[in-house]
Amino acid sequence: MPLDAELASWLTLSQVPGLGNETQRSLLQAFGSPAAILATPAATLKQFVRPAVANAIVKDPNDDALAQVSSWLEDPLNHIVTLADADYPQTLLNIPDPPLLLYVKGRLDLLNHSSLAVVGSRNASTQGVRNADAFAQAASEADLCIVSGMAHGIDTAAHSGGLRGRGSSIAVIGTGQDKVYPAANRELAHKLAHEGALVSEFPLGTPPLAHNFPRRNRIISGLSLGCLVVEASLQSGSLITARMALEQGREVFAIPGSIHMPQAKGCHALIKQGAKLVENPRDIMDELGWHSAAVDTASNIQHLHSLFAHLGFDPLDIDSLSQRSGLTIEALSAILLQLELDGHVTTLAGGMYQRII
Repeated sequence: MPLDAELASWLTLSQVPGLGNETQRSLLQAFGSPAAILATPAATLKQFVRPAVANAIVKDPNDDALAQVSSWLEDPLNHIVTLADADYPQTLLNIPDPPLLLYVKGRLDLLNHSSLAVVGSRNASTQGVRNADAFAQAASEADLCIVSGMAHGIDTAAHSGGLRGRGSSIAVIGTGQDKVYPAANRELAHKLAHEGALVSEFPLGTPPLAHNFPRRNRIISGLSLGCLVVEASLQSGSLITARMALEQGREVFAIPGSIHMPQAKGCHALIKQGAKLVENPRDIMDELGWHSAAVDTASNIQHLHSLFAHLGFDPLDIDSLSQRSGLTIEALSAILLQLELDGHVTTLAGGMYQRII
């Protein structure tokens, strides 16, 4: 099915070589719409942009690229959201460099859902991965959507935790939507497309170019109320996301770690610079002023003492614990998550839980 003329004009303008976001927005302010810009003579456009860019704007559109997008949009999971659309994320309108349009795969409603960015090292420690998963699940249970970048390590754990909660998860990717990077996260990308969302500002066919990933970080932070850094070295790209979050007026949180661990040094640097040190999800919720029955229920649930009695001090799997306590697996998962974060329970190999003396 061919694209409608308005969307085709947005796509054509977004793909003009050498035409950046800031200049695109300036032209929109001057001429009112992409169609009006494309219909303006090059001589007039040269008053606003370099001659080479003006000439590129008035060239015939790339019909092959438009046909590719048209075919991509035949999948009901796929969408394109422009600055003029009601579905465009309102939080991105307030950042210095909002993208002209977004390619979205999955749930459009999540674009304007209250969100928390969770980012960190690709080379995360085992504890870092567990922390990212647990903090993300707790925040998602509190109805915050978890936003991250689908990289190995902390990002992957954050998405996994977010998808298990009602807030779900958004992955902001640095490639076109027809690419999965890293390839090992193909199953995660499929799950995000059906239960959460994947978002990209890059045209279809864009490969994983190194300079695109720092650019996508401003969208990760821009979609969110705050940014949690779980683990990061001093050279981590997560620190770029944290800096952008600060520039955008977002809260920045960091989990401390061992002074001997390289993956903790970036978090410690952020804390020295004023990031909020957090030890559990409630620290984040309190700072954001985010109150949720899900969080209160998990920490104050009336079955807490009886669950301790059923758990005892010997390792126990969740199915056996469910049989002993009479609680559902879903209810137990929420309680055990909070107990683990509060330091009362530890998880062992094989999905076993043990009470801490």
